[in-house]
Amino acid sequence: MIIKQLSVFLENKSGRLTELTGTLERNDINITALSVAETSEYGILRCIVSDPEKAVIALRGDGFSVRLTDVICVSMPNRPGALARMLRLLSDAKISVEYMYAFAVNEKALTIIRGDDLQAIITVLSEHKMELIKASDLYAF
Repeated sequence: MIIKQLSVFLENKSGRLTELTGTLERNDINITALSVAETSEYGILRCIVSDPEKAVIALRGDGFSVRLTDVICVSMPNRPGALARMLRLLSDAKISVEYMYAFAVNEKALTIIRGDDLQAIITVLSEHKMELIKASDLYAF
């Protein structure tokens, strides 16, 4: 259930994101999900890609500062209250969420979660019959 996410430090300058996506394109690596958090001087791009290890090598080769981070992905119905229910389960179990990002397609919403204890998140969500997405399934999107 653990998924490898790329975390890439990006200088906040025009074209840097284009360079990153160009590196992935040249190496036939698909982006499944991404999030960019930025300040005035730099940003952190977090993304799920089709081949994380290959992406790390390619990006480092092109001068990017990148590391792999463990996350999980939970699928839930794309309707009001689904996210609140999932977060309530984690809060009730005293599990902190460091960050998350989500996307929805039709009837499903997928949420990428980074927390202080991923194994505890997996246990709680599994006990409550929440659908966790396998890494191999997410990389293939």
